[in-house]
Amino acid sequence: MILPRRVRVTARAKLNLGLAVGPRRADGFHDLATVFQSVSLADTLLAERARRGFRLRVRHEPAAARGEQPGRTRAAVPTGAGNLALRAARLAMRHLGAAGGVRLTLTKRIPARAGLGGGSADAAAALVAVFALHGARVPLAERLALGAELGSDVPFALLGGTALGTGRGERLRPIRPGPVFRAVVAVPRWRVSTARAFRALDRSRYGLTRRKAKLRFAKVTGRMALQPCELIRLGNSFEDVLGARRPDFVGLCSRMREAGLVEPRMTGSGSAVFGVLGRGLAARTVLSRFAGDETLYVVRSARRGLEVRRLR
Repeated sequence: MILPRRVRVTARAKLNLGLAVGPRRADGFHDLATVFQSVSLADTLLAERARRGFRLRVRHEPAAARGEQPGRTRAAVPTGAGNLALRAARLAMRHLGAAGGVRLTLTKRIPARAGLGGGSADAAAALVAVFALHGARVPLAERLALGAELGSDVPFALLGGTALGTGRGERLRPIRPGPVFRAVVAVPRWRVSTARAFRALDRSRYGLTRRKAKLRFAKVTGRMALQPCELIRLGNSFEDVLGARRPDFVGLCSRMREAGLVEPRMTGSGSAVFGVLGRGLAARTVLSRFAGDETLYVVRSARRGLEVRRLR
């Protein structure tokens, strides 16, 4: 078998179409129920075999339709041992028992620390890239288990498409996707600390118990040909614990509605907010109507989270 010299992976961002968080578990994680959706906004990872060592080079490529903030994104992406893609490459090599190292070149387009799963997507890309470089056919169940070691969102980044996530998000049930939809994602200058958001939830009273949250999601996601707005209306628990940023979030949602977007909703723990483009409404119309300095991305739903290309 001729092994590829290089592998290029397209790693797509995700939206949480709905997200209900339950109480803290004994292991420190929280049970949750969410509907993940892959979208077209994507990073690109190029992986090459090396004789030894693991190296990562990160370059940033503008992808926003309006108001790019490249300096903020660069500052938020670690390039050393803390980078999730590097950790994933090392984990994949250990899993294979392979000698040598890997050189990674990551082109970042997904904004960091915004709830869009860019770091998780990059980690998933690194796992599959290393496997492809070595011609290893690793079963999906093994890949998902390795992804869960890296982070709660990495298994979905490996699976992609549309899926119900339970447990801490790593237990996945693929869902038959509804019609392709378009959305505008607004990323404000402020960010939300995920750890702080979970602590705030721990101090609050839950509107949904763990069981009710799961039953509610399971009932809705049992339908065929889902409409995104049905899921979005289920809400996001993190929107209720924004503290001093709550007025900023409410104001952003109001401005998105005024621009013509439907059901603005935060994704993940934030701070990105997305709104669905109604049928027949052009993205350029929304962009021209929108009042604010947030960075705007135009995306569409996607049926795959990763695309792998082997290069000679």
